[in-house]
Amino acid sequence: MLYNVTLKEGASPEELSKAKETAKSQGGDIKHEFTLIKGFTVDFPADKVGVLETNEHVHVEQDAEVTTQ
Repeated sequence: MLYNVTLKEGASPEELSKAKETAKSQGGDIKHEFTLIKGFTVDFPADKVGVLETNEHVHVEQDAEVTTQ
């Protein structure tokens, strides 16, 4: 499953690097990196997403299509 991982306000860039390393070490594949919102999209096993969610410096949400109407 695809997840968007973004850095929370006030967190350092090093925290984002740590989150990327955690994602990779747990079997994730980073698909895209964002500079404006400081984050990344990762293809990550759904049963392991809790590992990412325990990081207090990032926000994790499942990637989804957004529509306006």
